[in-house]
Amino acid sequence: MANAAPDRLLAEHYDELRRIARRVLAGDAPRLGIQPTELANEAAIRVLKLDRMSFAGRTHFLATSARMARQILLNEVRRARADKRQPRLDTWWPDAEPAPDTRFDLELFDRSLLRLEEVDPERAAIVEQRFFAGMTLEEIAEAAGQSLSTVKRRWRGARAWLARDMGGAEGEAGDGAAGDGPPV
Repeated sequence: MANAAPDRLLAEHYDELRRIARRVLAGDAPRLGIQPTELANEAAIRVLKLDRMSFAGRTHFLATSARMARQILLNEVRRARADKRQPRLDTWWPDAEPAPDTRFDLELFDRSLLRLEEVDPERAAIVEQRFFAGMTLEEIAEAAGQSLSTVKRRWRGARAWLARDMGGAEGEAGDGAAGDGPPV
């Protein structure tokens, strides 16, 4: 599927984009004023505007879509905060059940993810693909040409690093194995 056209990939994976948008917005869409379908549509429009870009396949397309959805969502969070209509937007880890004790502030998460990207771009990419594109660890490993155990280890380490950076205990991020340490 090398150099696949964005419009074909969008047609094949639009439902997946909507599912991801629903998960990321779960319960917060009314407070933000953006619905999952709107988020998916806006991300799709932005991806289609990348007319000079060709995608290496599904995972590359979803990773790019995830980046677009992240930008759109954070713009909405900032707009809502500027209008003083909402103090914060909470979300949770992709593999955690939505519950009050697993939620955290999305904008704080984004700032921490940007710091992680500065020290370890590979781990930050795994988090972005997992969190915003809904990719499985197996899909990420395949796309990166890495072993599943390497991706799992980096995912655990990135989550632990982000939890510490956001001010929480390592256990709050869940799944953080001792000895993973900061991803440097």
